[in-house]
Amino acid sequence: MDMTIAELRVKHQQELENLTLTSQPSKTIKLFILVFILYLKRSAVYLLSHRVWLVLLSATVVISGIILLTVDGPHEKYIEEVMRYMRFVIWWVALGVASSIGLGSGLHTFVLYLGPHIALFTIKSMQCGRTDVKSAPYDTVQFKTGPSWLGKDCAEFGPPLFQYSHGLRVPLSSILPQVQLEAILWGVGTALGELPPYFISRAASLSGGRIHEIEELDASATKKDEGFISACINQIKRWFLSHAQYLNFFTILLLASVPNPLFDLAGIMCGQFQIPFWEFFLATMIGKAIIKTHMQTVFVISVCNNQLIEWIENKLIWALSFISGLDSILPNLSVKLHSIKEKYLAIEAQAPSNIQVKKWNISLAFIWNTMVWFMLMNFFVKIVNSTAQQYLKKQQDKEMAALMSSDTSSG
Repeated sequence: MDMTIAELRVKHQQELENLTLTSQPSKTIKLFILVFILYLKRSAVYLLSHRVWLVLLSATVVISGIILLTVDGPHEKYIEEVMRYMRFVIWWVALGVASSIGLGSGLHTFVLYLGPHIALFTIKSMQCGRTDVKSAPYDTVQFKTGPSWLGKDCAEFGPPLFQYSHGLRVPLSSILPQVQLEAILWGVGTALGELPPYFISRAASLSGGRIHEIEELDASATKKDEGFISACINQIKRWFLSHAQYLNFFTILLLASVPNPLFDLAGIMCGQFQIPFWEFFLATMIGKAIIKTHMQTVFVISVCNNQLIEWIENKLIWALSFISGLDSILPNLSVKLHSIKEKYLAIEAQAPSNIQVKKWNISLAFIWNTMVWFMLMNFFVKIVNSTAQQYLKKQQDKEMAALMSSDTSSG
């Protein structure tokens, strides 16, 4: 019987490894759809049995919204404004969730959307010498639409409000409030995306089990054929797991406040060791939506408005001035670099051929959209594979428990 259990475990592991969209597409999709239907049924039953008032309130809000949207009147402009803000909030929160959900397989939406948006706004503000280029707080990149200020000429906004001061035109403190709202919303989304690992691990802990990721981490300790990078990462994870007793509000806040690819493991450990939900969520929210998001935003602004470049330049000139022979070259070199920067920040001249510009923009958009769609498809494939494998793992655990119980009863 021991041999049978060992063979069954090997068989189960092979089945899990083969359950992917590339190896077994029909079975993987079938299990994914089954899990999705089961989740909808459980959610509907729970809401109808425990949250009747919530269902009634939701129905009332939906019916009221439909009436307001379909009936004409002076309220239409206010409804349209509210809808713009709602789309704005949903878009950036959803991008944040997509960035952190999926146990390390999330979509890197800061690199794809938020970072470029902050960089483009900073560059536009530097070129125009003012930060009031947005028509509204929601005038940002969104689904299938871009910001209105991106394609406008600086003359349309008026004369510059900031003049050059020590090589800078628009200070960081003036740019940051203009992109702060979307950055915080993105950060809130990243905090929400950390909740599924916490809840899954907490449910496993309450039921007396252990989450699959922790079991894999324990199993990796006996493997000898790991690569160097994989072995280092797993060693850090095991050290992290061995110090789980130190998890509290401040350690979670510290882990969430810095770029940390292992924070998914922190969420799993908090659930496994039953850290209170509000302690975990508030620390994660403050760390990700306030501290870490502002660190990333300030860094992008500092690079694009030349503050960081100016600091590096001054330090480099100071260090090179101690080298004999360079002290006479540095002043002329600095003047040339500043003239190049001024030309870069100047208002762009009209392109001689509009046709060429349109072709170049279309080609860039095509390349960018293709890259984003490839990443979205990769993200979707990982989510489908992970969901199907988790469902199969639960069925395998039930089969293993039934076999072991029959072995115990027969013995």
